[in-house]
Amino acid sequence: MTRTLDVELRPSRHRVLERVKELTRSDQELQDRLEAVKEFSASVRSAEVFITNACNLRCKGCWFFEHDMDKAAEEVRDLDTLRTFAQQLHAGGTTNVLLIGGEPALVPDRISVFVETFPYVSVVTNGTRPVPYDGFENIQVLVSLWGGGPIDDALRGHRPNGQPITGLFDLGLGAYRNDPRVTWVYTVSEPGLSHLEPTVRAIQDNGNQVVFGFYSDYGSDDPTALQEGDRLLAEMTRVWETYPDTVIGHPYYFNALIRGRTHWGTFGYDTCPSVSVDHEAHTDRLKNGNPVLRGFNTYRADHTVQFCCTSGNCSGCRDSQAMWSWMLVNMHHFLDSTEQLRTWVEMAESFYRQYYWSPYRPSGHRTQETSDADGE
Repeated sequence: MTRTLDVELRPSRHRVLERVKELTRSDQELQDRLEAVKEFSASVRSAEVFITNACNLRCKGCWFFEHDMDKAAEEVRDLDTLRTFAQQLHAGGTTNVLLIGGEPALVPDRISVFVETFPYVSVVTNGTRPVPYDGFENIQVLVSLWGGGPIDDALRGHRPNGQPITGLFDLGLGAYRNDPRVTWVYTVSEPGLSHLEPTVRAIQDNGNQVVFGFYSDYGSDDPTALQEGDRLLAEMTRVWETYPDTVIGHPYYFNALIRGRTHWGTFGYDTCPSVSVDHEAHTDRLKNGNPVLRGFNTYRADHTVQFCCTSGNCSGCRDSQAMWSWMLVNMHHFLDSTEQLRTWVEMAESFYRQYYWSPYRPSGHRTQETSDADGE
């Protein structure tokens, strides 16, 4: 889920800028990298939009269906109405939209409306059917993957009528072989520990990238509970080091994702930056001193404002993009040393590696034309 990397400078802009100058005075490369990522970040102002309530899967632990969010709003089907909404968002300063559902690949005509309007578009999909390439050449496609190996089918392989479906990962690999737009969003879990490296290797061989998330079982009493967090964290880091061109991430991010905390605090409602700023429930949250994403809102399928970027179940949430954003809007906590600031810059650059429309996307990805030629 893409969010604005809005660098809120705390405790005061002047003090932070002076401290940054001090830390980078003898390191021109770091200074240049910091300025570059801040400049690009300033051009990205995000919103999250549900474009359909429909989905061809019923994944176990899916927060959308676990919390009956498909019943909370009547989806807008009229393209002219959708176009007006998109234009209003853009006029209000939004430059990037994350399109989710449900399953957006079921409604490519609705995706088209946003592609017409916004310079940056990202689509979250379950991979069962490809988001078309023609007309969508410059969007980001984020493909879901849970647990790895047979665990993915066990968690995601369920049709709405309860009928099982298998081979979802292979289906997604086939749909997106050598597709330069694709990043897999791999939610890791303890049961899938042994499948982590083979899954990443398959993604590398398929010509795609991968970013790690955390599988929060919203159907359980404690969605973020772990018995062997140290082992999971160590394996994520090892695989990242082994496949640096394929795995997007940073050890600091991995630790925060698994632990739910950083060197300055704990992730939760009071600190999460990915709340909808126009939702009436957040009046006190917006005043508590912890930064939020500039102008960020999540919109239901009827275009009303939703509580936050996910379910609103803050105690069980470990949304990967919210975790990224939490660290990146808190740059002022990374100013104790030059190395600490370097860690922040590295995370910011890694964050934007996910997105095909970003200048931080690594070069050398094969084009769709190359992929088609391979199949001849």
